[in-house]
Amino acid sequence: MSDDQPQRGDGDERNGGSGGDADSEPRSAGWLRLLGGLAVLVALFFLARAAGDRIPAFTAWVDGLGFWGPLAFLLGYAVATVALVPGSLLTLAAGALFGIWQGTVVVFLGASLGASLAFLISRYVARRPVERRLQKNEKVAAIDRAVEREGRKIVFLLRLTPAVPFTLLNYALGLTKVRFVDYLIACLGMIPGTLLYVYYGKVAGDLTTIAAQGGVERDWKSYALLAIGLVAAIAVTTVITRIARRALADAGAERLATAAEE
Repeated sequence: MSDDQPQRGDGDERNGGSGGDADSEPRSAGWLRLLGGLAVLVALFFLARAAGDRIPAFTAWVDGLGFWGPLAFLLGYAVATVALVPGSLLTLAAGALFGIWQGTVVVFLGASLGASLAFLISRYVARRPVERRLQKNEKVAAIDRAVEREGRKIVFLLRLTPAVPFTLLNYALGLTKVRFVDYLIACLGMIPGTLLYVYYGKVAGDLTTIAAQGGVERDWKSYALLAIGLVAAIAVTTVITRIARRALADAGAERLATAAEE
């Protein structure tokens, strides 16, 4: 019997060793995937800086496309979102190019497409290594579970809060357990902020046109209407933002908004 014991021990060690190797292999693969994702994000950051200077040229090119202009702008907006290019300038340009309603639709669809791509990239590149970390921290894991349960509501409220960086939030939410369908539906929360920025762009374009056609003395009513509409849009967006912040606090998700703002 004593001769058999070392043999069993050797077998156990071999099994234990192979089990450890099996565990370490997917773990190392996960970290390699995460590092690869970080490298892509760094590359996208520098791409965003370079692309920001080319927005005027892009909008001029879109303006010359005629019927195909909105589709080209939509696809360009989606690519810019994935590349972490701030969308505010493009949204303003959409207002000047397409007007309020068409501009809002084009920006919303482009932003939703880009947000979906960023979410999927983040989820399938970095979620697994991050999930192991979450399991070691009870508080963070609890927040992650809360997002899974109330995902649609929380993401919708975060979309209503303009202070939360849109492009970064897309990647951050990909690391949570929120369902993709809920995430996609919650993109509707982008509409008020999108409408406001498109309106800004429309106003800027109209003011330029008015000035070119004769200035303040000839068209003061147009200036007054634009000013009233602008104040109303700002007031409505401010109220919506405050309501969203309160609702986020009630849902226990204020930490997510604060972290995103920082």
